[in-house]
Amino acid sequence: MTEFNMQSIQFNEQGLVPVVVQHAQTKEVLTVAYMNQESLEKTIATKETWFYSRSRKELWNKGATSGNKQQVISIRTDCDQDALVVEVIPNGPACHTGETTCFHKDVLTPDEKVGSFGILADLVNVIQEREKTMPEGAYTTYLFEKGVDKIGKKIGEEATEVVIAAKNRDAQELQWEAADLLYHLLVLLQEQKVDLYEVLEVLQKRHESK
Repeated sequence: MTEFNMQSIQFNEQGLVPVVVQHAQTKEVLTVAYMNQESLEKTIATKETWFYSRSRKELWNKGATSGNKQQVISIRTDCDQDALVVEVIPNGPACHTGETTCFHKDVLTPDEKVGSFGILADLVNVIQEREKTMPEGAYTTYLFEKGVDKIGKKIGEEATEVVIAAKNRDAQELQWEAADLLYHLLVLLQEQKVDLYEVLEVLQKRHESK
């Protein structure tokens, strides 16, 4: 991790800087807190999040009591260097309520769903839960029961249907078939115990090597 030049960080008159904590993999915003120079230095040194509590007027290490620690992956400043984004891999919920993120109360909800990469993480969680509980009648349960041969066959079928939809220049059909292909691929990764983020890491390394 590249260390900050502390002299460049613009702490406010209370000696604090606001910090947005973001999941390094899903990119979900987990919480907003504050750091002073000491807590920022401890965060960099330990690669765990340390914050400054304005109410208690003391440093605190996230997860020290709950066990829900946050492994720091990267730290960035904004253009004015008076705010930070800390990307982490969380070991449990970020919120004291037990929610994954502190931002779980809706103020304005969209009239229509907007596609986002976050659905991949949600699907991974659902597929993992299906494999664990194997609910009767669920299609994912059926795939796990049939095993790798059936899952592999479905991936082959869906890949063919993706190509056919593309050849037919049918955008809507292509969307549906591509979604089916992605879903079955996620099931296969789970069956093989290959983490989706490991696959994304391969793509990241390939991208950075160019």
